[in-house]
Amino acid sequence: MVSTSTSVAEEILELKHAKKAILLAHHYQEPEIQELADVIGDSLELARKAREAEGDVIAFCGVWFMAETAKILNPGRTVIVPDAAASCSLVEGCPPEPIREFRRRNPDYVLVSYINTSAEVKAESDIVCTSRNAVQIVNSIPADKPILFLPDKNLGNYVKQQTGRENMKIWQGSCVVHNTFPARRLLDAKAAFPGALVVAHPECPEAVLRHADFIGSTSAIIDFCGASAAREFIVMTESGVQYSLERVNPAAKFHYVANENCNCSECPWMRLNTLEKLRDALRTLEPRVELAPELMARALLPIQRMLSVN
Repeated sequence: MVSTSTSVAEEILELKHAKKAILLAHHYQEPEIQELADVIGDSLELARKAREAEGDVIAFCGVWFMAETAKILNPGRTVIVPDAAASCSLVEGCPPEPIREFRRRNPDYVLVSYINTSAEVKAESDIVCTSRNAVQIVNSIPADKPILFLPDKNLGNYVKQQTGRENMKIWQGSCVVHNTFPARRLLDAKAAFPGALVVAHPECPEAVLRHADFIGSTSAIIDFCGASAAREFIVMTESGVQYSLERVNPAAKFHYVANENCNCSECPWMRLNTLEKLRDALRTLEPRVELAPELMARALLPIQRMLSVN
């Protein structure tokens, strides 16, 4: 008997072909979604692939701000998501109006926006960055220019430390997953797995990062674990990355530390996407990302600046 998930997956593949769709999936998505994806990546990789995408439809399995970026880079294509409620705590904690007000009052500042922001905030920004290129982006800005880095305070503090930029203000937003990883639980894991290397995302608090053997974006963590001779890792990021980690290093063991919010290491918004919702989105081409042309034009410039630096 064919399982429900198998039959839904077959429907998705048929719909992808019929609708001339490309499926982009973030590393934090469920394995059954990643198995069907044309491209799996982090925010920077998916932004690049969205720009290069062929076909009429982009089905984006991640969260809403990622799909907005795909739409900004592909205004003539239809961009759909499995669940329109898939948001992000960084987006929710950084509304556009305070950013507009800051720009009005501080016209000399360069606004560097993490890609985990809304299209409206990107449109108010001078340049966008991701966790993989944030240090490089900030280093590309003249040293005498004051910077507002937003919205992730932990990533901002890490970038400030790495670049030595003293004239950098940091918005006080945070990720509900990474920001609530407690250092005490990491130390417990290190005691339980003394031979394991600690790999951490820079959205984690400094108290966690100081114990890391490697700090990097989701894809950088995957690359590091794939190239490492180590066979045991403590992974301080969202546990959906397990699928990609096991592909690059199938012989290794990966251990995850529970955060304080859900006693897990899962993003609640990433988990809203399911095979059934993806199938239905491909059937109806809804929920669809729709943005005003003027907003897309303004948000495109800081994204293009980021991509040109890389």
